[in-house]
Amino acid sequence: MAVTIKDIAKYAGVSVTTVSRALNGYPDVSEETRERIKKIAEQLNYTPNSIARGLVTNKTHTVGLIVSELIKPGAYHPFFLEVLAGIKAGLKKDKYDLILFTVDPESQDATSYEKLCNDRKVEGAIVEGLRLSDPYIEEIKRTQIPTVLIDIPILTDKVGYVSSDNVQAAFEATSYLIKLGHRNIGFINGHGDAAVSFERLEGYKKALEKNNIPYKEEYVVFDDFTQEGGYNSFKTLVFEHPEITAVFHASDLMAIGSFKAAKDLGMKVPDDISIVGFDDIELASLITPGLTTIRQDTFKMGYNAAKHLLSIIKGEKPQHILIPHKLVIRDSARKI
Repeated sequence: MAVTIKDIAKYAGVSVTTVSRALNGYPDVSEETRERIKKIAEQLNYTPNSIARGLVTNKTHTVGLIVSELIKPGAYHPFFLEVLAGIKAGLKKDKYDLILFTVDPESQDATSYEKLCNDRKVEGAIVEGLRLSDPYIEEIKRTQIPTVLIDIPILTDKVGYVSSDNVQAAFEATSYLIKLGHRNIGFINGHGDAAVSFERLEGYKKALEKNNIPYKEEYVVFDDFTQEGGYNSFKTLVFEHPEITAVFHASDLMAIGSFKAAKDLGMKVPDDISIVGFDDIELASLITPGLTTIRQDTFKMGYNAAKHLLSIIKGEKPQHILIPHKLVIRDSARKI
């Protein structure tokens, strides 16, 4: 039979209420009594019932991870998997459980953000992958549920966010290509419904401006952050503007798509075209030639998102947390 707090109270010679308050960290129990009760609980191999404790304390020690469009057929999400690993690591010390919610615009219309979180009794949520036009964006701006967004810049009294410095990172990637002698630089950007697309475009523009290179709107293509998006955009860009000698990409998956497109067009990377990506997923170092890219520490992004969410749950002020990035130089871009 499972050990209960009644058994601990009997061994400790205290009331059931004292045991409950000691194990749940209430300050009105002396440190000496708390430690004695904890020791007895360990000796008896007591395991607390998290559901029952949640009903009493209104704390479930559970948070949600809300991810958009994760279940598309053929979807590949190396970014998400690294973020997820970081989130789990960030929650481990505080012994919080994680529930994964996958949503799309239709499900967001059917179930509000508040209802989704409240029905599952999560204390807060981490949100990743939402489009700027998704219904939850406006709801999150008004929510009183502790929330941390990844790569979506919303900051309120209950909402914080974690991101890389996308403007600076794109500036550094484009500046590197300029340093190699490239002046006709294309940019295969993510879709126009993502905050990072606008931020990375800004960084690309700033690098051109600093080096007195005119910005050409026709050199910029918007598409999905996928291999297919990169493949199709590269073919269009190179066909319409054969003078382009280098292409910066808003994601590594897009850059890998461009590798394949270049090969299909009979072009060699970097001899005929220089390619730079963004993310530094594992594949970036495994393809030939190795992909020069911006490294985002996606594990750290997830870890910090989890830690920040727990701090908001405890009543601390939400913040924008910047995760350091790094330009990783490999062999996909050459000097001209």
